[in-house]
Amino acid sequence: MARQYTTLEMLERLIAFNTTSSLSNLPIIDFIEAYLHEWGIAAYRTVSAEGDKSNLWATIGPQDLGGGIVLSGHTDVVPVTDQTWNSDPFVLTNRDGKFYGRGTADMKTFIAIVLAHVPDMLRQPLRTPLHFAFSYDEEPGCHGVPHLIADVTKRFPRPKLVIVGEPTEMNLVVAHKGCHVFETIFTGRAAHSSAPHLGANAIAAAAQAVLILQSMADELKRAAPGNSPFDPPYTTIGVATIDGGAATNIVPERCRLRWDLRNLPDVNPDDIVAEFNRRCADIILPEFQRTAPEATIRTKKLAGIPPLRPETDSPAAELVRLLSGQNDNHVVSYGTEGGLFQAAGLSCVICGPGNIAQAHQPDEFITSSQITAGEKFIKSLISWAHV
Repeated sequence: MARQYTTLEMLERLIAFNTTSSLSNLPIIDFIEAYLHEWGIAAYRTVSAEGDKSNLWATIGPQDLGGGIVLSGHTDVVPVTDQTWNSDPFVLTNRDGKFYGRGTADMKTFIAIVLAHVPDMLRQPLRTPLHFAFSYDEEPGCHGVPHLIADVTKRFPRPKLVIVGEPTEMNLVVAHKGCHVFETIFTGRAAHSSAPHLGANAIAAAAQAVLILQSMADELKRAAPGNSPFDPPYTTIGVATIDGGAATNIVPERCRLRWDLRNLPDVNPDDIVAEFNRRCADIILPEFQRTAPEATIRTKKLAGIPPLRPETDSPAAELVRLLSGQNDNHVVSYGTEGGLFQAAGLSCVICGPGNIAQAHQPDEFITSSQITAGEKFIKSLISWAHV
């Protein structure tokens, strides 16, 4: 007989899987697939090129009927490295009505609620199918979702809309910023540090680039639209890491700078990158190449998530309003897979339990009241899908 889990029992199981993005997520996918199989539900995988990670897709309800509601969540979590926790991050721990563990807020509670309510979904035949879309590697840049979307739209009838269960405290989020990560490599010329005029210092060039990025960030801040609903209300640029040099007595030949860009939905990130490259070429490169004509500055994109563009009257927004009884529209500055679903032509909103302020933090937690609110929403969705 198939086992029934409460939400907390399911969350305890999911938290126990260390699904840090650098590791395989196959153990948690194996567990979810086996659980669904016990309830007679077929699951389909989209496996990564390396074979060590997988998305999972499953449908409850009419299999050959177009439309349906996608419940989307990522299985990976951020690292706990160098964080001080008061309990084991991979053991669900209850302290004063707060449930601690890596992924409780971001975003295994949503997945746990969905899975724990599978028996309710099966109790009466659904007229509208409910689809599960559980992905890998969302945290490093939504690497898994594009493969899931491509596979699903080829293999199955097209869904109608998507609800991404990222933590919004069950508020309706209709838009978010784009998120893009870049790496700029500075390659100069090594020399003995006693003769710096014979070399080209890659770290010095990178330091100038940091100032350029900061200047551009300040310009974007000053140009913030007066009616922007985002917090902060402008496109942001942030320097993340800088790495270079071999020894104190060597002029550094190479330096790597990583930075991110979180753009408002109507701002084209390509224009910002082009302007950065132009300023590097005009301001840094002439001096950088003065003693080393071979010196270069090259920028490449490591990851990119499109923004979720606001569609306040979309089918997804209308459904969430109906189920939740709320009328307010919210926006967030963090990125999700929502923009990718929207780019594929699917109506999409963000709505899930938990507070984003707890995400990626030591002692990450979700409150019992947020779990209850998430359960109430899913129960309302099931009732709606039965009618």
